[in-house]
Amino acid sequence: MIDDLWYKNAVVYCLSVGSFMDSNGDGIGDFRGLTRRLDYLHGLGITAIWLMPFQASPGKDDGYDISDYYSVDQRYGTLGDFVEFTHGCHQRGIRVIIDLVVNHTSDRHPWFKEARSSKNSSYRDWYVWSEKKPANANKGMVFPGVQKATWTHDKGSKSWYFHRFYDFQPDLNTSNPHVQAEILKIMGFWLQLGVSGFRMDAVPFVIATKGPKVNKPVEQYDMLRTFREFLQWRKGDAIVLAEANVLPETDMEYFGDDGDRMHMMFNFHVNQHLFYAMASGDARPLAAAMKVTKPRPATAQWGLFLRNHDELDLGRLTEKQRAKVFEAFGPEKSMQLYDRGIRRRLAPMLGGDRRRLELAYSLMYTLPGTPVLRYGDEIAMGDNLALPERNCARTPMQWSTEPHAGFTKSARLKNPVIDKGPYGYDHVNVAMQRRDPDSMLNWTERMIRMRKEVPEIGWGDFSIIPTRDPSVLAIRYDWRNNSALFVHNFDEGPREVTFVVGLDDDRDLHLINLLSESHSRADDRGRHHLMLEGFGYRWFRTGGLDYLLRRSDIDVPPPGRK
Repeated sequence: MIDDLWYKNAVVYCLSVGSFMDSNGDGIGDFRGLTRRLDYLHGLGITAIWLMPFQASPGKDDGYDISDYYSVDQRYGTLGDFVEFTHGCHQRGIRVIIDLVVNHTSDRHPWFKEARSSKNSSYRDWYVWSEKKPANANKGMVFPGVQKATWTHDKGSKSWYFHRFYDFQPDLNTSNPHVQAEILKIMGFWLQLGVSGFRMDAVPFVIATKGPKVNKPVEQYDMLRTFREFLQWRKGDAIVLAEANVLPETDMEYFGDDGDRMHMMFNFHVNQHLFYAMASGDARPLAAAMKVTKPRPATAQWGLFLRNHDELDLGRLTEKQRAKVFEAFGPEKSMQLYDRGIRRRLAPMLGGDRRRLELAYSLMYTLPGTPVLRYGDEIAMGDNLALPERNCARTPMQWSTEPHAGFTKSARLKNPVIDKGPYGYDHVNVAMQRRDPDSMLNWTERMIRMRKEVPEIGWGDFSIIPTRDPSVLAIRYDWRNNSALFVHNFDEGPREVTFVVGLDDDRDLHLINLLSESHSRADDRGRHHLMLEGFGYRWFRTGGLDYLLRRSDIDVPPPGRK
């Protein structure tokens, strides 16, 4: 079956239902409120919505501790509300992908209650147990400094259970064929209700072998092919976007040599080196990260992001590089988390500097892959460092200057809105930015529109163009005899660069600026001379004389005029 590769040129918007819009005044966002805001999202130009977990949950880990996979948490509404939401999305041409959290469940899930009730329970082998405390019980924690162990004693069954994450999130024994069958059943259920795919949480842990005698887990990659085959059978255009923070040499194991495993993966390697480039002003490690993650099947795609609902993980950087990023974007201990990352939102990390924000998002839209935008980043929302761990960057959406940012009419909120400082909702909100043509919101809408008009990024092959300046990154994409070029300056000062596009035909003589009237014409030696302001960026499409004749509205300046 041939895949529908809609995700190649998509723009994904990630949101939490509980933090987006409250319709009934109980202080918690819900599906009815989200449905009312679909016209806003449609106007922004996004083509897919990624929903964070919304199933029934005790809520100890923001919904990632699920107690019923076949439900909607009553705080967010009903299954009927969910179907109305997906119907509204489909009417607007927006696809829906949802979190698939199957590495673990809540300890309140009926499966785990049954499993711990008796060693003879039919659900006992759905989880991972040990009669004695394993020797590695204090190793492998995902949340060091907060999480104390990966094995916890269960008094009722007088044995130990394994949990890669918090102790209230026991790991499923995903090697068990009955568990694998249940995962497929969960996927089929939500596909039937209108979703177009899943963002699979913690994929390396899902496919790893687990047990008290497992010191070095082995990844069961064939499990990924099983997921893919089921999706293609049930709904040919459904996808899996994998959360897999792995080394580049194992990328192809997740994609599959024939592209028969994961459709998409988040590119954590590029993400971390992107932040190092912004902190240091040196684009070369980012270019190297792009090259080493370049190999992938034709149907596969990277997911590109800046910040997400978790901390900015810097674990793949060298100690010196990591210290540089901490110094630039999270110098205080309260801004850091788990000894490896930064827990802030992007706008305060970059000091609210509009130039740097635009540079960062321009990069997200033009690096190889599909951009994934987090809710609130289109208006440059801030964070609340007084909230614990990752909750600081999970505050409610700021809609207006009304009380509680127009998010709710209730005085009781799970996470308070940001109401103080430069990122308070009196200063940063959708309503005000809608009316300002130069706002971050309107800039984002224009960039998303242009990104969708340059399919070369999502579909094409890329090359790094030499500029002889470590602060300037130039990328060229080629697809179906069309080419586009993107240039970014990571330095705060202006840079003048000279480069050759390298197409070896007259298409590379003229660069048509997609964002302004500052086009470029090569000199008699085929070189382009470009002046970039501090943190400046340019989006070009290449075009020869025949292109210019067709586009008589374009005024290409002579050499020397920028």
